[in-house]
Amino acid sequence: MKHLIAILAATTALAGAAQAQDLKQFNIGLLGGENAQDRMTSNECFRAYAEEALGVPVKLFTPADYDGVIQGLLGGTIDMAWLGASAYAKVYLTDPEAVDVKMVKTNLDGSYSYFSIGFARKDRGVTSLADMKDKVFAFGDPNSASGYLIPSVEIPQETGASMESGDYFGEVRFTGGHEQTIVAVANGDVDAGVTWADGQGDWEDGYNSGALRKAVDAGLIDMNDLVEIWRSKPIAEGPIVLRRALPEDAKAKIVDLLAGLHAKDPACAYGVAAGETAGFTPITHEAYDTIIELRRQQGG
Repeated sequence: MKHLIAILAATTALAGAAQAQDLKQFNIGLLGGENAQDRMTSNECFRAYAEEALGVPVKLFTPADYDGVIQGLLGGTIDMAWLGASAYAKVYLTDPEAVDVKMVKTNLDGSYSYFSIGFARKDRGVTSLADMKDKVFAFGDPNSASGYLIPSVEIPQETGASMESGDYFGEVRFTGGHEQTIVAVANGDVDAGVTWADGQGDWEDGYNSGALRKAVDAGLIDMNDLVEIWRSKPIAEGPIVLRRALPEDAKAKIVDLLAGLHAKDPACAYGVAAGETAGFTPITHEAYDTIIELRRQQGG
């Protein structure tokens, strides 16, 4: 019996080693939120650490929109991504076996929620949704929780009207991403827009983390020129997911890297997390049950 156990253990170990060797390259998908080069720069440190940990080439991919990352995960061409909650819901509703939820970015207070923030230029005289009637409101991407899904549910509850152009807002416009929305508002191309932020820290800094903070860091905006006009209820921060078919040892190495990233390299963690963070911590699929059901009700 002992010999049989030993043989089984050796067979399992060999199978695990063979599985690890099957990984030839590791591909990380980066959601739109800022321009492609800035996304690459912010995540280059993590790419290098992942390549060292896995012992295979690691590549960063910056599709033009959220759906590019979603389809990459579903099709097996992307192995890892930090998804928004709505984007994860779409992946799960399309194929529940495609990815595993692993980690989540935490705020400085240890929480893992954020907000959809409505904002406008101060000189537009817009301070609330009531001031936005018949005006142009910009949203990032249909697959973004903060950039559209959550506002599309909560804003009509406040206005009593739909999100269709001409119903309450003069026009509902999609810009393609968070940075594009921020720039459109700052340039005066639209009257207001929505983006994401942790809602902690100072408005003047673009809060502690999120798209506004990244835009401030990049010198794209001066927050003193902008005003917050609306805020959603707290949204569960989107998960970092790994393709389920990956070798288990590869997944474990990436999880360990993420768990220790803040202690190892705070500047790298800042770039990956889009601002200040307490680090990355484990999270499970159940944290997204509500948004999955919301997306299911809206047709997936």
